[in-house]
Amino acid sequence: MSVHASITAKLTQAFAPTALDVIDESENHRGHGGWREGGETHFRVKVVSEAFHGRSRVDRHRMVNQVLDAELKGRVHALAIEARAPGE
Repeated sequence: MSVHASITAKLTQAFAPTALDVIDESENHRGHGGWREGGETHFRVKVVSEAFHGRSRVDRHRMVNQVLDAELKGRVHALAIEARAPGE
């Protein structure tokens, strides 16, 4: 399974998002630290879920990071997170 597919599946299972966009931005970082041939090293995640309602930005990021722990310890070098509750 690709890293992109793994991230999508895990976030979908954990948060039942109303909107989810997983963007591979690896090519934007070619030649920078953490970049590897084949990409899938730098991602941006935009996720909207009721699970984030009433949570601080830091808590939301911690929630996403916890779900994606294996990817962050593996191939993913950088993860930008935009986590919102519906209506935000």
